[in-house]
Amino acid sequence: MHFYSRKFFAFLFVCISGLLMTACAVNPVTGKKELNFMGEQQEIQMGAAYDPQVIQEYGLYQDETLQRFIDEKGQEMARISHRPNLNWTFRVVDSPIVNAFAVPGGYVYFTRGIMAHFNNEAEFAGVLGHEIGHVTARHIASQQTKQTLGQALLIGGMIVSKEVRQYADVAAQGLGLLFLKFGRDDESQSDELGVQYSTEIGYDAREMANFFYTLKRVNDLQGYGDVPTFLATHPDPINRYHKVDEMAQLWQFRFGRDNYKVNRDSYLRMIDGIVYGNDPRQGFMENSVFYHPELKFQYPVPYGWKVQNSNSQVQMAPEDGNALMLLQLSPENNLDAAASGFIQQHQLQQVDARRITVNGNPAIAMINDQVATDQNTGQQQIIRIQSYCIQYGGLIYMIHGLSAGENFYRYQSQFTRTQDGFRELRDAAKLNVKPERVRIVQIDQAGTLAQQFSRYRMPSNRYEELAVLNGMQLEDQIQRGTLIKIIGT
Repeated sequence: MHFYSRKFFAFLFVCISGLLMTACAVNPVTGKKELNFMGEQQEIQMGAAYDPQVIQEYGLYQDETLQRFIDEKGQEMARISHRPNLNWTFRVVDSPIVNAFAVPGGYVYFTRGIMAHFNNEAEFAGVLGHEIGHVTARHIASQQTKQTLGQALLIGGMIVSKEVRQYADVAAQGLGLLFLKFGRDDESQSDELGVQYSTEIGYDAREMANFFYTLKRVNDLQGYGDVPTFLATHPDPINRYHKVDEMAQLWQFRFGRDNYKVNRDSYLRMIDGIVYGNDPRQGFMENSVFYHPELKFQYPVPYGWKVQNSNSQVQMAPEDGNALMLLQLSPENNLDAAASGFIQQHQLQQVDARRITVNGNPAIAMINDQVATDQNTGQQQIIRIQSYCIQYGGLIYMIHGLSAGENFYRYQSQFTRTQDGFRELRDAAKLNVKPERVRIVQIDQAGTLAQQFSRYRMPSNRYEELAVLNGMQLEDQIQRGTLIKIIGT
């Protein structure tokens, strides 16, 4: 036991007080001081670092009209927000998941999945304001202060073991922001900011309340995907719909305009042709085979393994999470440089290497080890990695299979079957596959929504899905001349 003088405790108190004063920042929305260890410059630097990682993982959705729309509306709203000084960036990313999220420093992302589910500009504007609100009120920076983002690798909703996840080249922290769950106070504040900002630029914020109901139906219909949906990351209290509706009426009274924009038809015509669901052109699974029509390759996937396809890599793992397979492109332009670069990047010890041919393609097969320290026990163990570097189509493909300790030999034959099965895709049906797209049609005969789907020969087992996509009920009466969404190619 140690004894300290009163002078020591006085000194300690001064030090702690100084630290807390340094960590207290003024919230731009409330004007109050709050504990936050991240300054504005740090927020900006963090956002600038995360942005390319998010783009690498998901890719930008290739639609100039849609990208221009979100940037114009975002910049208009940012100018009247509580932090107009930030260098705001707004993007639509190429993901089917229904989600919107932001990172510190003024970076806001909407997936094409959520853009497809909006049915007017006012719904979009409300969610846009909500996400801007998370940035202006510094909710994301605050969450970073309160918690360390988990870097668990999710494959098909399954967590891969700690020892092997380091090899998956994902933007763990940047993408971890997708998993942030805000407290009810933060959500309520962002809801109100979404209402305030969207109302101030002239939109009917009551549509934001309506969209919460659509999101609930999306979640009930689909469940959580591999990446959380908007409602998974934004908790939805029972009375949220009513609160947003009440706030919308209040802010409309404060601003005192006569008319507020909804802009249904113009929005629907803008998203006519947007890709809906997974885009098979970027790779798809069928009967335990992964096909990539754009890059013209295929390979078998072990039966029952979960697959996560992203813009930068394909990740595969068994149910028990004790192994991992990755397909990645090497930045190198020859086999030797690709093999040695991987070894150097992960500081591996080479066990074996040989030149082979994989279905007519020159390749290097190698086995490497890395000594890893278990984070729980502190004990060291070996991670063994079997890698194929395959030269095909002017690119170097790297297929890695790895596992810890003796588990490696349980999976090695599965690794080899996948790696040896990499080949050119020649099946015309697979090469010419097309994604589904949202098609906007104008009703020429009044009737229920279900009757409209029947007239356009939509599959009956997708009626409810299409009703949710339209933000309507199947029994709703649709008047002649109304625009609705159907699905086509």
